[in-house]
Amino acid sequence: MARRKPFRWHIGVFLAPAVLVYTAIMIIPLFGTLNLSLYNLDGQNRIFVGLANFATLFGDPRWSDAFWNALGNNLWFFIIHMLVQNPIGILLAALLSSPKLRMAAFYRTAIFIPTILSFVIVGFVWKLILSPIWGIAPGMLDAVGLKFLFAPWLGKEEYALTTLALISVWQFVGIPMMLIYAALLSIPDDVIEAAKMDGLTGWSQFWKIKLPLILPSIGIISILTFVGNFNAFDLIYVAQGALAGPDFSTDILGTFLYRTFFGFQLQLGDPHMGATIATAMFAIILVGVCIYLFGIQTRLRRYQF
Repeated sequence: MARRKPFRWHIGVFLAPAVLVYTAIMIIPLFGTLNLSLYNLDGQNRIFVGLANFATLFGDPRWSDAFWNALGNNLWFFIIHMLVQNPIGILLAALLSSPKLRMAAFYRTAIFIPTILSFVIVGFVWKLILSPIWGIAPGMLDAVGLKFLFAPWLGKEEYALTTLALISVWQFVGIPMMLIYAALLSIPDDVIEAAKMDGLTGWSQFWKIKLPLILPSIGIISILTFVGNFNAFDLIYVAQGALAGPDFSTDILGTFLYRTFFGFQLQLGDPHMGATIATAMFAIILVGVCIYLFGIQTRLRRYQF
């Protein structure tokens, strides 16, 4: 009788192609970008310049002003998601996990639907809604006597980025909601029953029992929010264009990279400086992920079952 091959051999059969595909579409382009950032053009010749491109990006006012502006906008974009999107997602998950709530499946679906919509659709529709000329926002505010609150939010430098961040929150709040909802459902019934025997019910049970137990999931959501927001591009580009107006007030690293690498209007594309910006973005995300993995996740493990 033929000897049965170990199970790990079967895993290797499926894992090897996955590793090859991942290497082809992720690892090789990554190292290609890192390599491109170390070169520049001297006439028609490409020469090795080491870290000179990074010195230009961080030290030359023609580049550094735009870079720090985009980085600051990215940071604000991320903060709004952390302070608005994730708490709302946790609150919605807590409400939807209540056994007393009727039509919970309908509410979950309705809240999650925007996450599957195209960025083009979301950006275009919200531009129509908020338009001071043909949008419905002025009429809706006027109907409740609050028309004085309306302003062309996407056209004002001080409001545009915050408005787009809140639109992004509206679109993606379903993701943290579903992840936290799944984490709440994974809490053993024995723990909940013990809490009830101790007199903990409702919101007191959530704050004292459930919330500490789902902290690892909240940590994962936070780092996913960080990575997603520092890779953001689509919504800003659709709503405000590559110039991220008004006056670059909504410019983030993604749009700054796009203009630099591919060029836009009268600005010529510079693949080497574009690769430098992409490498800086990669370094920022890598540092953030490492801080989470080695500084935060290790402390959250004590709450896991």
